[in-house]
Amino acid sequence: MSTRGTTCTCLSGPVPERSRRPRVLLRLLRLRRVLVGLLVLALVSAAGVLVFHATLPEDDLDTVRPGRLTVAGDAEGSWTLGPVTIRVTDESGLVVEEGGRTVWAADPGVAFVTGSRGSVDWQEHRGYFWPTVQLRERLPVQSVDEVSANRRRVVIAGSLSGEGDDADYTLALTRRAGGGVVADLVGDDSVDAVGLVSGRTRHAGVHGFGEQFTDFDLDGRLLPIVVREQGVGRGTQPLTFLADLTNHGAGGTEDMTYAAWSSFVTEDLRGVRLDPDLVDSHAFAVADTRDPARVGLELWSPHLRAELTSGADPVGLLAAQNRQIGEDTRPTLAPWTQRGSIVGLQGGTDMVRREVAELKEAGAEISGVWLQDWTGQRTTSFGDRLWWTWQLDEERYPGWKGLVADLAAQGIRTTTYVNPFLTDAGSKDGPRIRNLREEAKAAGFLVEDADGAPYELDQGGFDASLVDLTDPAARRWFAQVIADEVLADGVSGFMADFGEGLPFDAVLAEGDPAFAHNRWPQLWAKTVRKACRLAGKPDCVTWFRSGSLGMGRDAPLFWNGDQLVDFGSEDGLASALLGTLSAGVSGWPLVHSDIGGYTSIDAKLRDYTRAPDLLQRWAEYAAFGAVMRTHEGNRPAVNAQVYDSPKSEQAFARMTRIFAALAPYRRSVLAEATRTGVPAIRHGWLVVPGTRAAEVDTQFFLGNSILVAPVFEADATTVEITFPPGNWVHVLTGEEYDGDRTTTVDAPLGTPAAFIRKDDPWAARLLAALGPASSQ
Repeated sequence: MSTRGTTCTCLSGPVPERSRRPRVLLRLLRLRRVLVGLLVLALVSAAGVLVFHATLPEDDLDTVRPGRLTVAGDAEGSWTLGPVTIRVTDESGLVVEEGGRTVWAADPGVAFVTGSRGSVDWQEHRGYFWPTVQLRERLPVQSVDEVSANRRRVVIAGSLSGEGDDADYTLALTRRAGGGVVADLVGDDSVDAVGLVSGRTRHAGVHGFGEQFTDFDLDGRLLPIVVREQGVGRGTQPLTFLADLTNHGAGGTEDMTYAAWSSFVTEDLRGVRLDPDLVDSHAFAVADTRDPARVGLELWSPHLRAELTSGADPVGLLAAQNRQIGEDTRPTLAPWTQRGSIVGLQGGTDMVRREVAELKEAGAEISGVWLQDWTGQRTTSFGDRLWWTWQLDEERYPGWKGLVADLAAQGIRTTTYVNPFLTDAGSKDGPRIRNLREEAKAAGFLVEDADGAPYELDQGGFDASLVDLTDPAARRWFAQVIADEVLADGVSGFMADFGEGLPFDAVLAEGDPAFAHNRWPQLWAKTVRKACRLAGKPDCVTWFRSGSLGMGRDAPLFWNGDQLVDFGSEDGLASALLGTLSAGVSGWPLVHSDIGGYTSIDAKLRDYTRAPDLLQRWAEYAAFGAVMRTHEGNRPAVNAQVYDSPKSEQAFARMTRIFAALAPYRRSVLAEATRTGVPAIRHGWLVVPGTRAAEVDTQFFLGNSILVAPVFEADATTVEITFPPGNWVHVLTGEEYDGDRTTTVDAPLGTPAAFIRKDDPWAARLLAALGPASSQ
């Protein structure tokens, strides 16, 4: 199929060029792993590999490179909208300033609006999507013919030219509530894509575009903005090759993510975010940062509305960009989540009671259990999966109400699992339950195919249908189902999985799937929040892996998705931190991950299973996060679990006590994140800009005070950390370190490398709670 679209190119500005050292090191580590994989793959004949790769689906992206700009003499000038000054000249193009800061600037002499005519075709397989962009006519040359203004807006009008007929455009600039401007760009009916092109200081860092797992600085990249499965391995070899070979491209690439949207900030302290309330903003887009002086964003819709912001520092920039969401609408995270870990368990009532008792005996602080198999379990080729019938499996969990009540009496909340798919309950053994899929089908509440039948989507061992979330009646029905079934009997929340699987050739109750696909996670979050309200639990805890613009209005918590059970930066523990940092500057303030990862695969050449040291290192990382939650993974029986032995239970229990001891400090961090949109887990660029620590992607701050360097290598007993200026104290050992330097510190298992500046207002309290004299 083909879809319409719009090309949008974005902005940047002046700051010193950041060091490339940490990024180069990560690339070298990835290269080393790839080379190891290639040695294995050399066993495959060269001819066979070539034939195989020729059949693999892949992203085929194309963009419009901006051409020259001409401004008519009588269109030049300067205009004011309150504190905002807008200048248009032939020499500089368009410049927007506010309060002495540049909010937005074009690359001088270069078109800041582009357009094209063409189409996007899609291949799909089990939630993976690959675009092929076909540009029939490029319109890279821009003229500004006229500028009109009044007290409320400035309108720039002109034409775009190149191949084929010229196209007209208008760009209306108005003040934005909370600071900055809104740029409303509309191309004429002949174009499929329009774009907004902005300048930046050469190689100024570019951060955001949703949850990107490969690099925090996205300079030099061409990124498809589409939500989809992230892949199994994403470059880890030989797993990625074998997943591609056996599952039609399921290995994934470094560009794939569950959560991509058109929002970014630059180290010039400028931000661009498309308006979440405009349906067109959710269309497929291509971000282009390959030109060192520009950032490009091509949105496949003729209408682009961008919010342009700036800040005095990185935190101020993020607060300004997120301010329009408003603190009254962003849901807060329930306080009970901060008392300890949410422990992922499966296997039924007796199993849950036994493992909770053992972990508590070991001294673990447990705030909740997460019982994803509450609805029943099925086994597929990928491992243990769930029955998507969204009703209690009474045979697996006899005495469910008593279990939930007994846990609550111990201060332990119960959470479960749901997603927006429905499967046929008629094929499930056991007592008869509601067949929600048949109810939805009869009411016309399912996404349909071109023949008007429910769109059956292969889930790898079974089929499922999506509830049509574009239909308000379907959303109300499914929200009531969740309230009545999922949130019954004292359940306090759930994982709200999926959200990335809407096919581009689907038939919907409302709208075009080209605009609904990337918007699906937002619609899913709205459905979930309504369900919580219907259940009388407005503070119920829900967490999402798929993401889209504006989702923070309805979702309190997010998680990274299905990481591989290894340390790697491609798809393992290190990638979870990179994804968290990227998502944090894109509008997800609270992000966590599955402790230990999720995806375990027997790839024959290598069996990818979770090792005990990986599980422990992941728990150390999570102990300094926003939420601490374990996952048994897709093959629990062959993967290390926190409850495997007294040793593993005690190691995990220590990390839960650290997490619980941090609760008073973390409450202030989470409150700020919820109020402002500034993430709880922060890259050094947000906290100590301009220092060497701001250039490192392998460490993070929890809030502004605690600096953490996770261990990302198996069998390592030390870790390298770059301290900002000042004197720093290890929060667990009390050892002191000089700042403004890179140091190798001891990090044996059980002693994560976490530090606070000696003169920090929180230092005395945290050292008393966590240091050598404490009980942790």
